[in-house]
Amino acid sequence: MRKSTLKCLNKSTVYWNINIPLLPQSGIPVTTANNVLRTMTHFIEKTFTAQDGLTLYYRDYGKASSPNTPILCLPGLTRNSMDFHRVARRLSSKRRVICPDYRGRGQSDYDPNPYNYVASTYLNDLHHLLTLCGIHHFIIIGTSLGGLIAMAMALVMPSAIKGVVLNDIGPEIANNGRKRILEYIGTDSSPLNWGAAVDELQSLFPNLSLKTDEEWLEAAQATYRLDEKGVLHPSWDINLVKPLLRPNAIPDLWPIFHALNHVPVLGIRGALSDLLLPETFKQMEITHPEFTSVTIPNSGHVPSLWEPESESALDIFLNNL
Repeated sequence: MRKSTLKCLNKSTVYWNINIPLLPQSGIPVTTANNVLRTMTHFIEKTFTAQDGLTLYYRDYGKASSPNTPILCLPGLTRNSMDFHRVARRLSSKRRVICPDYRGRGQSDYDPNPYNYVASTYLNDLHHLLTLCGIHHFIIIGTSLGGLIAMAMALVMPSAIKGVVLNDIGPEIANNGRKRILEYIGTDSSPLNWGAAVDELQSLFPNLSLKTDEEWLEAAQATYRLDEKGVLHPSWDINLVKPLLRPNAIPDLWPIFHALNHVPVLGIRGALSDLLLPETFKQMEITHPEFTSVTIPNSGHVPSLWEPESESALDIFLNNL
C-alpha cells in the first residue's frame, strides 16, 4: 500500500481518488508502507510553522469556497488526523473540513519540551492554523482530548464557534479510564509487524466498535508509524505523558464545559466507555440548554464516528447548523 503523490506545491500534497486492495490480516507484511488509506479522496496535506518554530501538519478536505460552516476535527490525546479520514471524506461533500495533527503526534514535529503539551499551547497552535486557513467561524468535532480543547476554545473565542460535537468526553473523567490511558501512552511499544500491531491495539482497546480486519488495520495504521529502519513505534511522542503526571494536571472541567452553553452541542458516548460515565453524560444533558445525546451500542472509548448511529446523529446535527 503506497501513497500516490501526484502534485506538490508550497508544502502541500494533493491526493486524488485511488483504490488499493486491502491485504487480509493474516497476510500483512512486516514492512507494509507506513500509510493508511485504502481510499484516498481529494484532500490536501499541508504544513504550517507554529509560533515557536515547530512544523505542524494538517489535512484540508473539501472546498474553501463552500458556503456552509467549515468543520475543525480535533483528535484524541495520542491520536491524529488519520482517525477522521472517513468522517472528513463523507462530510467534505458539503463543507470544508480541517484535520490537524497536534504537535507531538502523527506528522507534526515533536516538542523538545514535553511540558508544552498542554491546552494553552494547543490553543495557540489552533488559533494560528485557523488564521492561516482564513476560517473565522467553524464547528468542532472533538474526540476525547479534542472535546476538552473545544470547551477551552469556547472560552477564548466564543463567537467563532457555531456548534460542537463531543465524542466520548465530558467534564468528569472516570479514574479507571484515565489510569488505563496513562499506563500505555508513555510506553514505546514496537510490534513486529502490522498484524502484531492490530493484535496489540485489540488488546488495549477491546471495546472499540470496529468489526472487520480492514477497520482494525486502518486503526492500527493511525496508531503506529514505521521509522527509517522499518520498525513500528507509536505515532505520538511518548513524553507527552509527563505533564499529565503532575499533581492537579486536570482542573475542574465543569466551568469549561459551561462555556459551551451558547452553542448547540451533540454528545456522543460509547455505551461501554470507561472514560465518560453514564451519570456524567446525563448531567451534561441536564445542565446544557441545547444538548443532544446519543449513545453508541457495543462501543467503548471511543466511538469511531463511522457507526450508523454516529453518522445519523452527525448528519441531523450538522444540517441544523
